[in-house]
Amino acid sequence: MPRNATSRGDIFVVDDEPLARENLSRALVTAGYEVTCFADGAALLSQLRCQTPACIFLEVQMPERSGLELLKRLRDDNCPAPIFVTSAEGDIATAVEAVRSGAVDFIEKPLDGDDVVARMETAIEELGQSADELPDIVTHLPGCEPFTRREREVLARIAVGETNKEAARKLGLSSRTIEGYRASIMRKVGARNAAELLRRVLSQSRTA
Repeated sequence: MPRNATSRGDIFVVDDEPLARENLSRALVTAGYEVTCFADGAALLSQLRCQTPACIFLEVQMPERSGLELLKRLRDDNCPAPIFVTSAEGDIATAVEAVRSGAVDFIEKPLDGDDVVARMETAIEELGQSADELPDIVTHLPGCEPFTRREREVLARIAVGETNKEAARKLGLSSRTIEGYRASIMRKVGARNAAELLRRVLSQSRTA
């Protein structure tokens, strides 16, 4: 997906097999997501220090650290993203252990792209429904350039007092990306600070 396209969220794929990464990535990109692939768990853990994705896919069989070990590490670290475990040699015992360890689901290879996307989106939607109710944000303020859908989502998170890091985690974006959206929103509204921004946006939302 071109970097200037509108992404539906960032997805992390961990698999030591290049072809498996490519096939899953292609299905997710076609569905409108931006995908980052990792050949091992160490690379994933390094990236998670600065970015939380909307979802993670982990392969069970990897040479240095199994997907189940990595899954348990992520849950011990309170990773908020829904996690799917994949395997070409899965059995019932492995599937049960994956779910008990915090996986949303266990998917056997070869993967069906449409099925994987549908199951992932259901998991992301259910996670979103469990979040606190957010205020309704107007599409634009009088005399101002309209907000994009993502800007409205970021605004809603700002309105309930979330930090850039918290908003990034909930939306599956990086903190730096959230900072960019905040700057764009401030520019459109012409607000000098966050308090002025919220006062103008929320007052307009209540009267809309």
